[in-house]
Amino acid sequence: MTRLRILATAALFALAGTAAAQQPPKDPPVIKIGAIFAMSGQASWYGQVMSQGMRQAVDEINAKGGVDGIKLEAVIEDHKGAGGAEGVAAINRLMSIHGTKIVLTSFTGPTLGIAPIADQNDIFLINGGGVGVKMVGASKYIVHNRSLSSDLALGALQVAQGMGLKKMGQLHWKNDVGDYIVASVDPVWKKGGGTIVATEAVPQGATNMDTQVAKIRAASPDVIGMWMFTPEVGLAVKRIREFGMKQPIIGVEFTANDAKVAGATGEGFLYINDFFKPSDDQPWSKQFAADYEKRWGQAPEFYAANYYEGVYLATELLKRSRKKGGDYIGGERLKAALYENPKVDSVYGGQMTFQPNGVAQKRVALFKVKDGKGEFQEFVQVK
Repeated sequence: MTRLRILATAALFALAGTAAAQQPPKDPPVIKIGAIFAMSGQASWYGQVMSQGMRQAVDEINAKGGVDGIKLEAVIEDHKGAGGAEGVAAINRLMSIHGTKIVLTSFTGPTLGIAPIADQNDIFLINGGGVGVKMVGASKYIVHNRSLSSDLALGALQVAQGMGLKKMGQLHWKNDVGDYIVASVDPVWKKGGGTIVATEAVPQGATNMDTQVAKIRAASPDVIGMWMFTPEVGLAVKRIREFGMKQPIIGVEFTANDAKVAGATGEGFLYINDFFKPSDDQPWSKQFAADYEKRWGQAPEFYAANYYEGVYLATELLKRSRKKGGDYIGGERLKAALYENPKVDSVYGGQMTFQPNGVAQKRVALFKVKDGKGEFQEFVQVK
């Protein structure tokens, strides 16, 4: 082939590529955003607040014109707070019945169950609630706008070290989340000059943990790391205090549900978590909180804020992808749209920046429980 023919052929391929890129977008009548939440079962509180945040965002975005005139529709399935099997059944329903290509996911077990299905079917996943670090990279199309469990626990360690505490006892969930936190914090705590005097595990859903609490008391720690999430946190705090232990306890969550269980024994409990705080200098966060309370009769939890934010994230990526035409809805296209500019507006204020591992960088905050509610103490930048 002559040099002239080679150049001509290359030019034709370039033109073909440009033409393909300039194809009109393949718009559906409606864009269905799926969700897999715990809508029933012991953890249904999560599903309630997550779905409320999601629905509010969908309604707001539709009122403003949707995605360039295309309306959104929320389609929610129930994983019942169970493991991977329920998540698989839920995503199969979303695909077969609704043709969903964007799914808001929650909880580690169900998310790990659906991850390979997302890869096989080009489904973009947004996690705003699950904290299991095994979710990082579980799918090539998963991103997280929630700080994960190990980041929260490392923030808790920084606070405890700053208090001059050295001997730590740990009470953790006996599952992937709790086990990973223990594996993450042990070397960091020891590197900082601390010792682990006791590590006790309780099953998720446990209603009696007296044996484990007694063993921690016998080890005489000067701080207790609480590596679990609701609904066990309230019970654990209650029993630790009822066993006569007065040491600081620091964990990674404390919800209204935990406050109800712990009662007065929850006073002084410290925890690190994502922090949503509406304020005058952050008009979007303030408007979201006001509208949420008006609509649902309660102030928004950060779980509601994360899934509200997740819908806006999906909308932003859809708009970016649609500008390039063609079949723009799917994991590969939306992931590319995100990493062309990994900074996205956050309802928490300012912007969140997505790291290459898919996890958004956000500040976390230290809280102290007073009168059954967490009072903000300070922001913590996890190192």
